[in-house]
Amino acid sequence: MSDQATAITPEALLKHWQGHRRLTRRLIEAFPEDQLFTFSVGNMRPFGALVMEMQSMAAPMVRGVVNGDWNTSWDREARPKAEILRMWDETTEELDALWPQIPAERFQEQMVAFGQYPGPAYELLLYVIDNEIHHRGQGYVYLRALGVEPPPFYER
Repeated sequence: MSDQATAITPEALLKHWQGHRRLTRRLIEAFPEDQLFTFSVGNMRPFGALVMEMQSMAAPMVRGVVNGDWNTSWDREARPKAEILRMWDETTEELDALWPQIPAERFQEQMVAFGQYPGPAYELLLYVIDNEIHHRGQGYVYLRALGVEPPPFYER
């Protein structure tokens, strides 16, 4: 047993992340389909491209932490919103299945994600969560610019 204090349990971290994922899903639902891969502000990427980036990082990062398999296809192709939501839901289920397979000590273990991003597993996982929050914020700006009221950010 480690003498280090634990700020958050692995289970609480997953619950926190899944709350963010539910909110991001509602933002995807609110986005006009015809603008998903075309609308942008200030030369930023369209929200659909940002969503596909989030989608391509979530399960592969957790898979890598679980078993060291850092291979991924980085599928970021444009697709219909219904398919994106289906993929989002499948990833959510995969995260729920994979997460309990992470041994507690692995969160402190040094890794190199995808052959290029070094750090302890917990930092790599927090990066994926932070990346989602950052891109979701861009989505909020896009929705407001399109005249669409986004879902409340505090309802996860």
